[in-house]
Amino acid sequence: MSSVPYRADQVGSFLRPSELLETRRAAPADPERLRAIEDRHILRVLQRQQELGFEVFTDGELRRKNFMSDFTDAVDGFDHGDAVARTWQAGAAAAPAVSSVTGIVTARLRPLRRLTAHELPFLKQHSPGAIKMTLPSATQFPAIAYRRGVSDTVYPSHSALLRDIVAILKAEVQALIADGLQYVQIDAPRYSYYVDPRWREWIRTEMGLDPDAALDEAVRADNACLDGARRPGVTLAIHLCRGNNRSHWYAAGGYDPIAEKLFGTLQVDRFLLEYDDERSGSFEPLRFVPRGKTVVLGLVSSKRPQLESPAELTRRIEEAARYVPLESLALSPQCGFASTMEGNLLSEDDQWAKLRLVVETARQVWR
Repeated sequence: MSSVPYRADQVGSFLRPSELLETRRAAPADPERLRAIEDRHILRVLQRQQELGFEVFTDGELRRKNFMSDFTDAVDGFDHGDAVARTWQAGAAAAPAVSSVTGIVTARLRPLRRLTAHELPFLKQHSPGAIKMTLPSATQFPAIAYRRGVSDTVYPSHSALLRDIVAILKAEVQALIADGLQYVQIDAPRYSYYVDPRWREWIRTEMGLDPDAALDEAVRADNACLDGARRPGVTLAIHLCRGNNRSHWYAAGGYDPIAEKLFGTLQVDRFLLEYDDERSGSFEPLRFVPRGKTVVLGLVSSKRPQLESPAELTRRIEEAARYVPLESLALSPQCGFASTMEGNLLSEDDQWAKLRLVVETARQVWR
């Protein structure tokens, strides 16, 4: 390939096998058995990634309940018994609503352990190559875990809560870099709220915040989490998600309203962008990406089983190259395959076929 690492990328999460799901649901009181099953399946997905030709590896987030549970499981202060249910309508009016649940903040946050302490040692021992570790954006939690009348007895504002979350995540990033990790990715679903008029209004009415001021604060928060983390050989990335729960999504709109600010000010090396369908708009906003940064085009859908055409993928990569030089592009699925442990509505065979397509297309385009 070329000097840009990881032309074939992946967002991080893989479908959980039924054995793992059943064990997690049926026997939460047997951690040793659960750990043994997780270990076995993580070895399997590491081997499969190697066989397909990936050069960076994840454990598929198989030890997590969802993409952000590494944080909520390792930090005291969340009440999971009085949780906030989040529901969004995805796509056409007839599409069923889907929900996910997270705890709400009822006490000052206090780390109980490293966020990735249950994941990284095994990965360092068994990964066949560079390791990618995913972390949730700090901006995720004030939006979904802050309840007026409860959380504000501890934190007077969303911003006060955000400051403590940033401190915890920054410490984890620093520890990962000190451990020799090669790739840290922030998963950031909240930025898509600022491209969708419905969700901008939700920020205004439900959170009581000015959307433009909230966007500025979000950028500062994510930059603060990565402050001081840049090292030779380390890739810092952010994935801009549009919702990913049982093959549903929650936000639509092109990157145009946020492109100049985000691409120009987020202190990352790599932007993983969802471009799997018309909801994402055109490639034109990519003109704001600074030279020297990489755009990972999420052209392969992790939400549906149908396999994309290699010729169409190549055509779209060439189209994006009108705005970002081809040598600054890479390819991935648009999101993970299981942002929640239940996973998207496709099979493991479908998943691996999609990932094989990513690798083979990348080899063809950047050979």
